[in-house]
Amino acid sequence: MNRTGWLAALVVLGALAAGGGYWAGSRQIGHDGTEHSGHASGAAGTQTDSQGRQILYYRNPMGLPDTSPVPKKDSMGMDYIPVYAGEEPGDEGVVKVSPARVQTLGVKTAVVERRPLSQSVRASGRIEVDERAQAVVAPRFDGWIERLHVRATGDVVRRGQPLFSTYSPELQSAGEELRIAERLQRESAADPQAAEAASRLAEATRSRLRNLQVAGQSGARQTLHAPINGIVLEKTAVEGARFAAGEALFRIADLSKVWVIADVFERDLAQLRVGQSAQLVLDAFPGRSFEARVAYLYPTLDAATRSTQVRLELDNSDGALRPGMFARVEVLTGSDAPRIAVPASAIIDDGDRQVVLVALGEGRFAPRPVRLGVRGSDFVEVLDGVEDGERVVVSASFLIDSESQLRAALSNLADADEGEADAPPAYDTEGSFEDFDAETGSVMLSHEAIPALKWPSMTMEFGLESPDLVHGLASGTPIRFRFEERGPGEYVVTRIEPVGASPAQGAAEHRHD
Repeated sequence: MNRTGWLAALVVLGALAAGGGYWAGSRQIGHDGTEHSGHASGAAGTQTDSQGRQILYYRNPMGLPDTSPVPKKDSMGMDYIPVYAGEEPGDEGVVKVSPARVQTLGVKTAVVERRPLSQSVRASGRIEVDERAQAVVAPRFDGWIERLHVRATGDVVRRGQPLFSTYSPELQSAGEELRIAERLQRESAADPQAAEAASRLAEATRSRLRNLQVAGQSGARQTLHAPINGIVLEKTAVEGARFAAGEALFRIADLSKVWVIADVFERDLAQLRVGQSAQLVLDAFPGRSFEARVAYLYPTLDAATRSTQVRLELDNSDGALRPGMFARVEVLTGSDAPRIAVPASAIIDDGDRQVVLVALGEGRFAPRPVRLGVRGSDFVEVLDGVEDGERVVVSASFLIDSESQLRAALSNLADADEGEADAPPAYDTEGSFEDFDAETGSVMLSHEAIPALKWPSMTMEFGLESPDLVHGLASGTPIRFRFEERGPGEYVVTRIEPVGASPAQGAAEHRHD
């Protein structure tokens, strides 16, 4: 936003705080086509009113962005309104708000100070089995299951515990070969060549049995055991069924430790490091959190979701966590180094720049651009723009609407209805209907003096919310009407009723909702 736009925005804020509404800029153009300084000097700066108050300059009575260093009238003959010392914005864009107004608006401030920022990266994840702590029981030979010792999925097994007993003709053949080779080895003790051949045959048969993972057992019937401690996650073995070599009959996993696979957005990856602590919350255990640590950042990224997977490891000695559970993950990434920081609610962000309102004391506030660093959960680091010990406004948020306008929306207007807080100012008065211009949709009305706007009685042009409001009115008809101030110099009539008509009749005939 350029400097002129900011000055105009500041003046709007000053107008809201003072309750009157005036506009000023670094250079202003009046109705007479001449340029005037936004802050009068010279003669206007030394003028005083009857009460001795110093007059700085004069502003347009219709709220237009036009000021004058000397008294003057606008195009309708209305006097410009004086602006007194203490009511004007400061030379550096400072806005002064009366203490009563500050209290009414509930403006609160906070001290800029150094503090460690508690940052966190939030992601969603799921509980997975530790891939390094699972095993599959898949015999390397064909056979039949004669007896099951572990019969159900979910059973807890210990390493070395029998799982099932088998019958295999292949093992029977290998066992017979081993016995024959050992007998020949004993009988050929007198013949070195025959003894050597028998020894080689016996060793080959033993190697074959080792490869079939039944070393130490002989015969057609074998018993297979659990290779690890854990829980049976899958079981396809059925007593009496035939199985083929390599068929997975049991899948066992140790769940005393589990993984959490979380999907982290690309923009958060720079904050993550292996070894960082994290907290997990699961829907299955409300009110309980689990501690974990970042163990691995996967090297690939999903182009569709712009996220990458992060693996966390956590203890599950009590068996509460089950694979497939959904988890909400919060990785703590903040450092202990103190940084100059302000509350997040103090930042005004219009998308292009960030600003804070610095409290200067005695009801004076100044907007100041800032350069932000890392963000914590409640505070934001400020790299440049404010100093340690200054105070900033935190109880109000100011949204930048355009380069020339600042809309103020205070977060704690005491017990005010939202609709009423956003409604434009409205005024009721009496006068007479003069003329209606159907082409422009405007109406000429005469009205009494309006003290709230410092208007004298006069005839002027208004906008009209609907042509139905003046239907059936003749020129010179006495009326009572309401109009709203919808912008600088923009006044729109929203209700008209002839004087003398009953309220019910007037509302029925002329009110437009």
